[in-house]
Amino acid sequence: MKLASLRTGDRDGALVVVSKDLERAILVPQIATTMQKAIESWATSESQLSQVYEQLNANQIDGAFKLDIAKLESPFPRSYQFLDGSVYLHHMEKARKARGAEMPPNYKTEPLMYQGLSDRFCGPTEVMVFPDATLEPDYEAEVAIVVDDVPMGVSKSEAGKHIKLVMLLNDYTLRALTKTELPKGFGFMQAKPTSSFSPVAVTLDELAEMWDGEKIHLDLISEINGKRMGQPNTGKDMFFTYLDLIGHACRTRSLSAGTIIGAGSVTNQDEQSGFGCVAEARIHEQMVHGSSSTPFLRNGDEVYIDALDSQGNSIFGAIRQKIKTP
Repeated sequence: MKLASLRTGDRDGALVVVSKDLERAILVPQIATTMQKAIESWATSESQLSQVYEQLNANQIDGAFKLDIAKLESPFPRSYQFLDGSVYLHHMEKARKARGAEMPPNYKTEPLMYQGLSDRFCGPTEVMVFPDATLEPDYEAEVAIVVDDVPMGVSKSEAGKHIKLVMLLNDYTLRALTKTELPKGFGFMQAKPTSSFSPVAVTLDELAEMWDGEKIHLDLISEINGKRMGQPNTGKDMFFTYLDLIGHACRTRSLSAGTIIGAGSVTNQDEQSGFGCVAEARIHEQMVHGSSSTPFLRNGDEVYIDALDSQGNSIFGAIRQKIKTP
């Protein structure tokens, strides 16, 4: 099943069911008016939404309209909670090396995670505004899950049952600020502006064999101005799984329905599949050529992130955003 939020002028948008080919959509106020209301009532809304999805794909429902992705908000225009991990240790090692920081002593026994801004997300085709290009804006191509209500201390064996939706994520980072902010020891704040997500959120069954019960295995494509940055596989070299991330997040607290959990910038150790952010490309260039040539994001750049199924069709719709700086 594929779901999205139509821009309405209201902060939470309007929930729509989207056809598998991302061509058509239908409003479903009789089931849930917003994505948040749907996830909060998932025990009853899932089956109703799934029925609409089947009818929409079979052209057996009235009220459907042609989908314009430019009119979509983030699937969750805002969320009660956004958590982002860093489970691709190769990326973490590179990112810390770039700012001259050591790896934490327990990074192989506990997932690294921070709580990010969630009161407003940038739409998948909305212009992303940064206050200053000298802050070294960077994108990070990720995959995020959305859970329903998760009890505190949930076991790993039970954690997977709470994953209800999957989205692509662009977790923007201001690299210049990480060098001064993180050494304070209080985590990200200014270095992490708002994030953006794919136009559509999908249920796990849409991923078929790409979901193995703990990891998602897909090639995550990212480009800047049409130049391919990389397409690393999300399942390869994933040190901690989504179940580990859920367990880590709810060790001392429960998670509210609609909590979004990212897994961090995707990277593969062999580097043949390229990179999931500018910082990694720059570190690689420095190591190989002695200097970095790929610039951080600049005014007018366009960031593109997508993932395709086995037939070459977009699964979530693409994140396609222009960058604006003064």
